[in-house]
Amino acid sequence: MRVHHLDCGPMRPFGGSLLDGGPGGPARAAALCCHVLLVESPDGLVLVDTGMSRGDLANPPGTLGRQFRMVARPLANPAHAAVEQIRGLGLDPAEVAHVLLTHMDLDHAGGLPDFPKATVHVLGDEFRAATARRTVAEKARYVPAQWAHQPAWRLHEPTGGDTWFGFDAVAPAAGLPDGFALVPLVGHTRGHAGIAVESDGGWLLHAGDAYFHHGALEPEPSVPPLLRVFEARMQTLGEQRRHNQARLRELVAAHGDEVTVFSAHDQTELDRLRAH
Repeated sequence: MRVHHLDCGPMRPFGGSLLDGGPGGPARAAALCCHVLLVESPDGLVLVDTGMSRGDLANPPGTLGRQFRMVARPLANPAHAAVEQIRGLGLDPAEVAHVLLTHMDLDHAGGLPDFPKATVHVLGDEFRAATARRTVAEKARYVPAQWAHQPAWRLHEPTGGDTWFGFDAVAPAAGLPDGFALVPLVGHTRGHAGIAVESDGGWLLHAGDAYFHHGALEPEPSVPPLLRVFEARMQTLGEQRRHNQARLRELVAAHGDEVTVFSAHDQTELDRLRAH
């Protein structure tokens, strides 16, 4: 399956080297992305995450809210929305039949309104957390307006029966071809998942927000200090998050020639994948 790597919500928060590890001081804006996959499957187009919607990028603050705008500083340009990038590739956004979400944070599910006819796949625990919004943190991170159009949901419950490179996995049915799997990677949220895609060049694992910086997967992890603080602040289940990061490091060490792992907001990873 052919896969396109899109940035559907470039962000420029202040923090410089404290956020992305690059040169310069904290006053410099860091370059963060919203890494979205567009998959040309035998049965139509599939999105992995959506990034931000066209409406949110055209009319700030939109559903993203003023606080998110002030902190993340997304670039207000509707051309970055997945729906516009799909058109730019000469494809029809109406042919996006399925969306697989790593989780339902506002910068991952924000583009759902642009694909109202798509079936949306997510782990059941994530859907229940996002719709119940029981804690103060969950009220902030989940925005019901992003799914007010009442999409067709397909909830997936891990049963322990399926595995993917040693990880528990859920192979989504509902019209999707082989070559996709939801891989529970809880911690950042209660129902966070990685999305595995078997591309023309081998397996890809979109790890969402299971980690934020490529240095987290090195044998001796090295993550910019502000991102370490941000990861801890945004986590829901800290012990599980750290455990799953360790498992991802083991996956890369043992199967790095078969699986390419990347996160949602690391610009370096996105640039590397686009260069191949």
